[in-house]
Amino acid sequence: MTSVEDARKFYAQLMAANAGSADPHLEEAFATVPREAFLGPGPWAVVAGRALTTGNGKIMTPSADPVHIYQDVLVALDADKGINNGEPSLHAMWIGRIAPRLDEAVTHIGAGTGYYTALLARLVAPGPVTAFEIEADLAARATKNLETYGNVSVIHGDAVTGDLPPSDIIYVNAGVVAPPAAWLRALKPGGRMIFPWRPSQSVGLAVMVTRTKQGFACDPFMRSWFIPCVGASVAGSAAKIPDLQKAARSRSIWLTSDRAPDRTATAIIGDVWFSSQALGGGRRR
Repeated sequence: MTSVEDARKFYAQLMAANAGSADPHLEEAFATVPREAFLGPGPWAVVAGRALTTGNGKIMTPSADPVHIYQDVLVALDADKGINNGEPSLHAMWIGRIAPRLDEAVTHIGAGTGYYTALLARLVAPGPVTAFEIEADLAARATKNLETYGNVSVIHGDAVTGDLPPSDIIYVNAGVVAPPAAWLRALKPGGRMIFPWRPSQSVGLAVMVTRTKQGFACDPFMRSWFIPCVGASVAGSAAKIPDLQKAARSRSIWLTSDRAPDRTATAIIGDVWFSSQALGGGRRR
């Protein structure tokens, strides 16, 4: 029989390989943070295949042995609302790309029950981590699950209308039609934000944003689908919504208060617009 420790160690190796990161601390974080501590008591409902879109086909683990959830599977947290624990390999890739560093300040939006918050907290400790969760029951669970992480604060609240602390990293786990201007302003110089961009039902991209001296560089780097972010998932009637091809060409993000949209605009949504022009003048053809 495989022990939980062996299963977690192998799982951590797989996640580090998926991330493609040279940082040994990433594997260490996946190996030391117990996933089962953030899922509630087992057996657990594993979400796979068509269940991701249809809601059907959930599979119960054979027992409450945590060894069953050290695989690259989604685990349901609130099946009625379509909320799950997230696909570990996707988060490993995202965390590897955003490259958390010691003592950086992190804001996690859509923290759920706190598993990926805990991983981020391990990677930046003693840097502060602020976790927002709008669902009251999930926020309460996250608060309890993270009480031993001294550098984490859980906020039951709306990250769209609330104030974000100045952040080196903003890690977003809910789909937005565009990042609110306040999120961009909260990024420190050199700060990074990763978010699921969902300007329409047919477009879903993971986007990495970096704040530079010239502005906000962006890189749509993979397809991605998350549940909608409350308060930031519906575009106004005046919005310019891109198709997938135009969205993928975006190379910078601007606040309309800083620069008016021009012919390079791939999307204009509220007070934020996306451009095919890279910072420094390069343009995606």
